[in-house]
Amino acid sequence: MTKTNDLALEPLGSELEAGIAGFSGLKEIKKFNTGQSNPTYLLTAASGKYVLRAKPPGELLKSAHQVDREFRVMKALRSSGVPVPEMFYLSEEDSSIGRMFFVMNYLEGRIFWQPDLPEVDEADRFSIYDAMNAALAALHDVDVDTVGLRDFGKPGSYFERQLGRWTKQYRASETESIEDMNVLIEWLERHLPADDGQVSLVHGDYRIDNMIFDPEAPKILAILDWELSTLGHPLADLAYQCMQWRLPHKSGFRGLGGLDRTAIGLPTEREYVDAYCGRRNIGEINNWPFYLAFSFFRLGAILQGVLKRALDGNASNPERAKQMGTAVPVLAAMAVDITREGE
Repeated sequence: MTKTNDLALEPLGSELEAGIAGFSGLKEIKKFNTGQSNPTYLLTAASGKYVLRAKPPGELLKSAHQVDREFRVMKALRSSGVPVPEMFYLSEEDSSIGRMFFVMNYLEGRIFWQPDLPEVDEADRFSIYDAMNAALAALHDVDVDTVGLRDFGKPGSYFERQLGRWTKQYRASETESIEDMNVLIEWLERHLPADDGQVSLVHGDYRIDNMIFDPEAPKILAILDWELSTLGHPLADLAYQCMQWRLPHKSGFRGLGGLDRTAIGLPTEREYVDAYCGRRNIGEINNWPFYLAFSFFRLGAILQGVLKRALDGNASNPERAKQMGTAVPVLAAMAVDITREGE
């Protein structure tokens, strides 16, 4: 976390005092170094600590960086049993900082950046993963009518629509031709599963470092980063998280690939999937290679956008963004290997 001068104290403080009940005396703004899409800041005020999350500056892709959607979904889920922060305020585009942002409460807890949890006792590792599994199942069981999110996305044909969306986003951010990405897009188009009618709220970026855990217990205090959330197919979230088991442990991917998960107290991919299916009372998952390959493609498209923003000078952390962008060919190659499992 670093102090930053890109947000001015006085106008922001005045806006928040007018918009948030009890907010007073903004003293300091620090920018979190993590996160590549929407810049996030710690606000310290006389009334306490808060977190501000904003759109990035500069020209943006039409459907990207929708912080208003993040605000809406977390506010709706506050009483659902799915752990989310409390939402305080959503600005308009003509805010005091010149772009849309929202403010939520600050939670003191643990964020685990490494999925093998080296800082955690072996006895707690399985429990942490089980908590993630339970929270994911609970999210997918939320009644969207009850929480007021029936119009949060289009029901049905989720993977067809998502493949079209991310292919367009990828092409718009393309900086070089990656043959494996071209092969992958073609394979996904040819192997789209038939729509089975399943519709749920999906997070879109469900992974361990997008969660705050209790300082002492294997309990999730809040799930963060809902920018990509929508109404969709629950297996998209499950497969996206299960990429973690396949990504290499080294080379900056922070995956579990190559590790003996059982030896360090973590569930295997199959155990994790079975636990999820048991919680939601569903049977064997067909077409698992498609869901995995799609998840690798989607992540590759996201990172390609991060790279493009870095080259255009709009990334939250430019050097980290460029490093992440170099992962796109590796992800594409891994996905092509997965497609061979599905042939």
